[in-house]
Amino acid sequence: MVHVSAALSRIQPSPTILVTSRVIELKSKGVDIITLGAGEPDFETPEFVKQAAIQAIHDGKTRYTNVDGTAELKEAIAGKFKRDNHLTYSHDEISVGSGGKHVLFNALTATLDQGDEVIIPAPYWVSYPDIVRFCGANPVFIQATLQQNYKITPEQLEKAITKKTRWFVFNSPSNPTGAAYSAEEIKGLAEVLRRHPHVWILSDDIYEHIIFDNFRFATIAEVAPDLFDRTLTLNGCSKAYAMTGWRIGFAGGPKALIKAMAKLQSQSTSNPCSISQAAAVAALNGPQEFLNDWSSDFARRRNLVVEGLNAIEGISCPKPQGAFYVYPDISALIGRKMPSGKVIEKDQDFTTYLIDEANVAVVHGEAFGLSPAFRISYATSTEMLKKALERIQTAVARLS
Repeated sequence: MVHVSAALSRIQPSPTILVTSRVIELKSKGVDIITLGAGEPDFETPEFVKQAAIQAIHDGKTRYTNVDGTAELKEAIAGKFKRDNHLTYSHDEISVGSGGKHVLFNALTATLDQGDEVIIPAPYWVSYPDIVRFCGANPVFIQATLQQNYKITPEQLEKAITKKTRWFVFNSPSNPTGAAYSAEEIKGLAEVLRRHPHVWILSDDIYEHIIFDNFRFATIAEVAPDLFDRTLTLNGCSKAYAMTGWRIGFAGGPKALIKAMAKLQSQSTSNPCSISQAAAVAALNGPQEFLNDWSSDFARRRNLVVEGLNAIEGISCPKPQGAFYVYPDISALIGRKMPSGKVIEKDQDFTTYLIDEANVAVVHGEAFGLSPAFRISYATSTEMLKKALERIQTAVARLS
């Protein structure tokens, strides 16, 4: 029998990956299932990015690179931070990993000890708490309810901070809700953090370019420059440039932290794929105008989904300002009966019902730390979204 380490026993498989696995299984059996669970754009990687990768192969860029990114890519990332966020980083203040999750894992693993605490607003991306637990630290959750538009308040943050707090993880626009914090709202949180110099900030900006309704994106190191020296600003190519499979994430932060992360990476994965790094250089340095077109497309889909869900009795769905998710509340459906007679006692009962009876795959809210709700990714075609909404409406109508 294989002995599993204590660190591994503290975590669970990703709920979103479990949903994806279930969908693959059903599709292999010929089931016509619509999946709204995957968190990746359905757009193609831009052609100029693909061509840069092909050219890199022809140019022989197939060898090891610097552990945490080539100089060329770090220069492109520094340019991106300067252009988009008015932040200045030198090469030794930039880390490149195999996706944003890898960079996040490196940062927390390099800095957390047993018993440390990490503050995470809920609903949260499913990997945040498990990475913290893997490190032997404790996630501390702040509930951001529907009534708060899924955003925490400065008062809640103040209350959550203790002497053991090491990090505050901040994700805006958010996965799973799409909630986005304005510069003014970030200033309020920064005022609290200013009073607690032992707390570091991890700003996950991966959905930065997917924003709607003239919302202006802001990141905490930009809004509060005095917190720059204890902020890790995390981003990547996956969401903005439809490069999820290329696996390039990056971050800017203090030299000592970046050096520690590189040390860990040198004994784990080593460098990210050399070809993917070349493609990322093209993505960051190339034309950016298409990002607005993609956001406009996502906004149209968001409007369709929000309107369609709110037309279903028992579902309440706020309109998010960013990302490509909605997080509808289903409090009114708890206690209802399925045609089988089974009672819906929690949101996972409802999402299982949708998969089994409506052939629509979504992710239950409990996985993200706030129930009863579920997450829909609308990063799919309008035709599929319309069909999914019809199926959900029919399924809900059959509840008694």
